[in-house]
Amino acid sequence: MKEHSKNYDAIVVGGGHNGLVAACYLAKAGKSVLLLEAHEELGGATTSVKPFPEYDARLSRYSYLVSLLPDQIVADLGINFRTLDRPVASYTPYRKDGRDEGLLVASDWNEDTAESFVRLTGSDREAAAWREFYGEIATLAERLAPSMLQPLKSAAQLKTETGLPDLWRALMEVPIGEIIRERFQDDIVRGVVLTDALIGTFVTANDLQANRCFLYHLIGNGNGQWRVPQGGMGALVKELLRVAEASGVEIIRKARVVSLESGGNGVRVETEAGDAYRGKDLLFAAAPQILERLRNQGRQADEDVGAPRKSLEGSQLKINMLVKQLPRLKSGVDPRIAFAGTFHVNESFSQLEEAYAQASRGEMPLPLPLELYCHTLTDPSILSDALNAKGFHTLTLFGLHTPAALFDANPAQATALAQERALAGLNQYLLDPIESVLAPCSDGTLAIEAKSPLDLEKDIFLPRGNIFHRDLDFPFLDESPSTQQWGAETDDPHIYLAGAGAQRGGGVSGIAGHNAAMALLAKSQ
Repeated sequence: MKEHSKNYDAIVVGGGHNGLVAACYLAKAGKSVLLLEAHEELGGATTSVKPFPEYDARLSRYSYLVSLLPDQIVADLGINFRTLDRPVASYTPYRKDGRDEGLLVASDWNEDTAESFVRLTGSDREAAAWREFYGEIATLAERLAPSMLQPLKSAAQLKTETGLPDLWRALMEVPIGEIIRERFQDDIVRGVVLTDALIGTFVTANDLQANRCFLYHLIGNGNGQWRVPQGGMGALVKELLRVAEASGVEIIRKARVVSLESGGNGVRVETEAGDAYRGKDLLFAAAPQILERLRNQGRQADEDVGAPRKSLEGSQLKINMLVKQLPRLKSGVDPRIAFAGTFHVNESFSQLEEAYAQASRGEMPLPLPLELYCHTLTDPSILSDALNAKGFHTLTLFGLHTPAALFDANPAQATALAQERALAGLNQYLLDPIESVLAPCSDGTLAIEAKSPLDLEKDIFLPRGNIFHRDLDFPFLDESPSTQQWGAETDDPHIYLAGAGAQRGGGVSGIAGHNAAMALLAKSQ
């Protein structure tokens, strides 16, 4: 064991985007900061990799879009990072009266969108309901988003400040499924709305956990727009690393923490390599379940160390693909339009609820709900000039209601089945089967990789593959007394949560890292 003598103001465990954000804020405030990352590469879920080595294509392997990252964090830290608008919000193919059609929703409402609603529903009533609903949400997002970087407020206070009591009740107090059924009539339209309540969350539409997921997907940065990270997710990590190093953060890679002690004089951590470090405070930017295991070491099993909240299983299948060309669609729509936004498949309201029921019974859903998007239609920079010239593109597929339990018995077989059902679901709307356009690899395989929730647990330490670490909280305090000020505090005054499992964590936002840093700085003032 090598005991390092320096006593840091703060030790940050976890070098994902939240850990880097926290370290940057603290270092810029004059604190001495040590960041420990278990892997060789920083970034966690926000890495860019070349999954197909013979092709110069850097894909965002895990997280792939940005909604919640506040402009304030970008400005505060001085990071050179841009996100790009997608001209299309979504396209949902369907078959009606023997014809292949699609519901097109532009990012900015236009005549094509209005006509698309009429073709699906037969009138303009559903389009009017859509515009009214999302207009209200836009107002809520604008008023609520600033609070994400402020000390926690009570539900009552925020409800008054936002000034939208009816919408507040609909999104915070009544299951989102009830509101969707009340506001919309068409099954496909209802499903497109519901998907934002289910990404990474294995629940029925009648569970308030779906409301929390929906809220986090719709209030990002005051507008809720899902944007493409220019240069891929790795571009964000690269910039955060630049700022961290320039601010004096000491970073040690391949330093997995295996032991943690906390007392009146601060904290002490030991790494797998046999190094020990001391600090006044610790910011934990990995999963809180891992923190609890570390804190429980050497304690009585019944000793209260602050049990974590209920933890849901991860429920998403992630498939990354490189294609020689975009596949043509049976509907005849230009694939450069269809895949520019979120491409929904088997995601009507009834299909989503049936898929949840099947998965709850231990069955791989059939049909499998999924959505797809093409990063390179908005940002071709993640491909080499040669691949762009040849017409190559990346496709990212996200499967819903595939909880970790479905993969436990035989992970490889279950992942293969999930991939098979995902591609079959996609192919039902394509003239060119997706397999026919996948880039070939020299070993005879195709350029496609699938990641199950178990892969996410193994690769980047997400418990049961849960991209939120555990169930999401609403971004406010309930009416009961609380010791929380920033949503980062634990029952140990020297330990703070700085990752997705913190209150107001989740998503590629940096909010949890910011708030943990603010909580520590507030204590030292």
